Amino acid sequence: MPNCMDVSQDYVFIGGSKGFSIYNLHNAKQLYVWEKLKVDVISIWATDLGSEILIAPVDEMGIVRLFYFYKDGLYLIKAINELEDASKQTTCIKMEISKGGNFAALLLQGAGDIWLDVYKLPKESWIKEVQYPQLAVNTKKKIRQQLQLNTPDSVTADSLDTDMNISFRGDVKLSLPVQIMKIKPPKPITGTTFKSPLEAFAKIAGCRGLGSGQNHYIKASQWEKREAILRATYKKFLDGEWEPEPISMATFYFLLPSRVIPMPAGVKRSPGLACVLGVHWTDHHNFFFYSLNRTLKDKVDPEGVWPCAAPIVVSQLSPCSSYLVLACEDGVLSLWDLAQGLTLGVVALPEKCFCQSIHFLKYFLVHKGQNVYPEGSVKCHMKCVVLCTDASLHLVTASGIQNSTISLLVERPVKYLDEAICAVAPVQALPGMVLTFSRDGSVFLMDVAKSQIICSFALPRSYSLAAPWNPVFVVSLHHPCFLLRGDHPDEIGSASKAEDIPNSIFYFNFEDYPLLKNFSRNCTIPQASILAHPTFAQALPLEERCEKFFQKSIQNLAKYKVKEEEHWTRLRRYSLLLQKEDLKK
Repeated sequence: MPNCMDVSQDYVFIGGSKGFSIYNLHNAKQLYVWEKLKVDVISIWATDLGSEILIAPVDEMGIVRLFYFYKDGLYLIKAINELEDASKQTTCIKMEISKGGNFAALLLQGAGDIWLDVYKLPKESWIKEVQYPQLAVNTKKKIRQQLQLNTPDSVTADSLDTDMNISFRGDVKLSLPVQIMKIKPPKPITGTTFKSPLEAFAKIAGCRGLGSGQNHYIKASQWEKREAILRATYKKFLDGEWEPEPISMATFYFLLPSRVIPMPAGVKRSPGLACVLGVHWTDHHNFFFYSLNRTLKDKVDPEGVWPCAAPIVVSQLSPCSSYLVLACEDGVLSLWDLAQGLTLGVVALPEKCFCQSIHFLKYFLVHKGQNVYPEGSVKCHMKCVVLCTDASLHLVTASGIQNSTISLLVERPVKYLDEAICAVAPVQALPGMVLTFSRDGSVFLMDVAKSQIICSFALPRSYSLAAPWNPVFVVSLHHPCFLLRGDHPDEIGSASKAEDIPNSIFYFNFEDYPLLKNFSRNCTIPQASILAHPTFAQALPLEERCEKFFQKSIQNLAKYKVKEEEHWTRLRRYSLLLQKEDLKK
């Protein structure tokens, strides 16, 4: 039973019973099956590194394994959090890999605690070790014996693609990731012995942690008095049994160098490579920045803190890593342009609407009634859709500084609750389009510019979504398609074993539908057309707009000079004619 899947390059990675499998995205051929676990894989990540792919499956025990996929070889790097003592085993809850694959971060839980482990990945060493395996081969074991040992019995010559044979290279030992940081949740704010703001400020070394709220001069007795007043005022509400507070969870992102992200002095910034880890914790107001230029021996202090007016509940980083949205508990969204170091605006969701998830759209324009992507780069302009806890859907747009708007796309269902939207996914191949998944199993393609349903996608009659509130799907970022798992609901109850239930992954290609083919292939507008329209011209970066303005000014000046020279030439000719006439007279 496919539990999870991901797409990278031209491959589909599907996690299921006792391991995962690799398929060709275009012809649906199974290329390899890795089945060496006693439990199922419940989540999987696949990160494109260029010519290689980094695969990270997580099993039911919470153990994450790193695989390196290069050409026709699959290499196991390490089971990162697997321990010999089962009583000390930690569980991986969430994982992120940086753009380019230089760093990885794991949210781990164990023994009642939760923390964040950050690793540096030696991908430069990996490529050398797989290209020259004699440098990394364990010479004590023969290669042929090792291949026979590590190749699963389920893989046969018939199941492999005729154009590509993937082999598991257990004989090659790759360099291990290096842990550089361990981040724990912020400590509760308690009383201090500081007597003045200056004394509290002096404790902050180099302004690190400024804004976290940890350094203050509120005494412990003041906290106790405030607690006593609170309990006396709301005694009837506070009496009784209370459930223990859930463990604080973390949301984290790898951020690229930008003007707004603080960096330690003397650290060089490499464009395109992550330099900072951004973190926020459940029920906390602060968004922390941690430099990745450190070792495990260094003290873990944030290089910067963004305090918010209310606890951060949801956040999202754009795929290009240029924009960040922070949604707070009070329904307020802060829009940041990290690349330019600007606040694009602050918008508030309607009353009683609370953010559930945020999904970035690649910035698009509406040209002659059709959604199109501007050619070239676009700065200080972003669009995203926000799914709220009441199943309403909103479009947030920011165009320049303090010019942000929010509009309603789908209202909260009142009469038919099964129509409530439970998942949203942007479709990058189709400008301004998103897929919506409803509780009744419906899958719609929506045009957010017009707030209209374009079409719906249906599984074959004998299949349906067994858990429509949590569908198993993936949308390709580089191909015009998405994949969706279908189940046989009539056979789920009658099957004695999970492996007896027939399941399928269905492939939907947007370009196979005449209605969508035109959207996919004619989705870019040249800059000349953008400049012709004053509204579209604002989507271009400021530098390009200024350059175009100066070029136009120079062209106009050149035209004016030509006309001026023509004017003076005519005057000279007229003057000569007058002189000739005077001479004749």
